[in-house]
Amino acid sequence: MKTILHKAADRGHANHGWLQANHSFSFANYFDKDKMQFGALRVMNDDSIAPKMGFGTHPHDNMEIITIPLSGVLKHRDNMGQDWQPVKTGEVQVMSAGTGVQHSEVNGSEESPLNLFQIWIIPNERNVAPRYGQKAFSPEERKNKLQTLVTSVANHHEGSLKIHQDAVLSRIDLDKGISFDYQLRSPNHGVYIMTIQGALQIEDYFLQTRDALGVSETDKFTIKASEDAEVLFIEVPM
Repeated sequence: MKTILHKAADRGHANHGWLQANHSFSFANYFDKDKMQFGALRVMNDDSIAPKMGFGTHPHDNMEIITIPLSGVLKHRDNMGQDWQPVKTGEVQVMSAGTGVQHSEVNGSEESPLNLFQIWIIPNERNVAPRYGQKAFSPEERKNKLQTLVTSVANHHEGSLKIHQDAVLSRIDLDKGISFDYQLRSPNHGVYIMTIQGALQIEDYFLQTRDALGVSETDKFTIKASEDAEVLFIEVPM
């Protein structure tokens, strides 16, 4: 099994006042030649956005973008027909930028900060027609069991959002002391494990809140919650 450890404190950080951004991989003004991507996973940003603030209209193309609000509410609009659509905690948003989209995203609250993960995955097909998806996922359905959030458009899994890549995003909330065996889709895949909060153990690695571990060249591995833990899996082709 091949592994790469990314401790929370070692992430790139940008303080823009209204935006506190943590970058697991090289992004914007943060560059680390050893942290360019993990397989098809290009960006893993952990952002905190001040009330009423956000990103004005800007373009994207040929990227699969997944946004997961962890606290607060995001408001999104784009040139595909969404006009200030709220994306709440517990929901997941996907956007296939394809041939090109313009969008804006802001904190939808005037009082509370917004914390979110934004994930960019390199697509397996370029210049597709842009598309948008959004769905709420119940926390009860990931209690000590895997909940699938996002799969490929070619995958017939029902209930998941779709992107143009043979990737799987999933979550699990583990009670302290519970173990879970994660099975990878193929030998050509790896999985980036982000500890949203809590503490867990994978092999000889002990992960705490916002620590991450990339795992590849194995068919499965076991995680054990050292305390109650919320975990995000991003499985991608390597």
